[in-house]
Amino acid sequence: MNNFLAKMERKFGKYAIRNLPLYLIICYGFGYIMNFVKPEWIYVVNLNPYAILHGQVWRLFSWILVPEETSIFFIIIVLYFYYSIGRTMEKTWGSFLFNLYFFSGCILTVLGAFGLQLYFAVWGKTYIDIMDSVYSMYNGVCPALYGGNWGYTMVANSFGTYYLNLSIFLAFAITYPEVRVYIFFILPVKVKVLGIIYVVLLGISVVTSFYSGIRSMGVQTGITIGMISLVSIGASLLNTLLFFIYTKRSRLKSPKEIKRQHDYKVKIKAATVQTHHKCAICGQTEESNPNLTFRFCSKCKGNYEYCSEHLFTHKHVE
Repeated sequence: MNNFLAKMERKFGKYAIRNLPLYLIICYGFGYIMNFVKPEWIYVVNLNPYAILHGQVWRLFSWILVPEETSIFFIIIVLYFYYSIGRTMEKTWGSFLFNLYFFSGCILTVLGAFGLQLYFAVWGKTYIDIMDSVYSMYNGVCPALYGGNWGYTMVANSFGTYYLNLSIFLAFAITYPEVRVYIFFILPVKVKVLGIIYVVLLGISVVTSFYSGIRSMGVQTGITIGMISLVSIGASLLNTLLFFIYTKRSRLKSPKEIKRQHDYKVKIKAATVQTHHKCAICGQTEESNPNLTFRFCSKCKGNYEYCSEHLFTHKHVE
């Protein structure tokens, strides 16, 4: 696996987006602004497979602009927190692996949404019809721009960046389990504890969705409600599971170790660079100082080359 990722990085690493967490925070910030200015914009950009299959292909990418729901007070805190752990993971893994982790989560989320669409087409259409009829009573016919079906439009809201960001946090918790964060700036808690709590709550949420749905709306419709919760959560967090399996088989490097290896490679590369000119006095080359010119001295016995700084000031070799 390490060799495969190394080959991938050598081949595609140059295409990785540097400082990806910053661009993600900018996207989320734009999403928060749009939520205040025009809240219904979410229905136009969310991950709605029904609408995508009917020509609204921009939704394959635009759903990343939809931020998680939070209060105005916590927006800046949330943005800073995700930027901080995102930058830490990018420095730990490198830009390529962080890009790979994030975008694999995006792809798995999209595949999960389309898998759920297939489920609706075969087994869960009754639930969609019920949802569409309920929302139609209050909103009228769903506009084509919103997806043309209120049922699919509301289900699409289950897919967003919340679980995607949570996957980054869980990866951080697996990598740095002993790091402490301060809840409300007061209570210190290790991130591994928060990670365990989040996973348990997600499991309870899925089980509750199945149970409450079956109890209130019958077996078939209840299973559909549970499937929406299961797929929306599971698809976004599947890359975390794959990462956990991978880290069990291989040891990730710490930031200090990555920096040490990087510095070592730079020194090795500098030592193995072939140069054509080298000053016999100071040892500078055209690689170490491209601004210098080099000349051989005709008065020295032997092939002695000097840089422009020492050509006329050196002591001739007899």
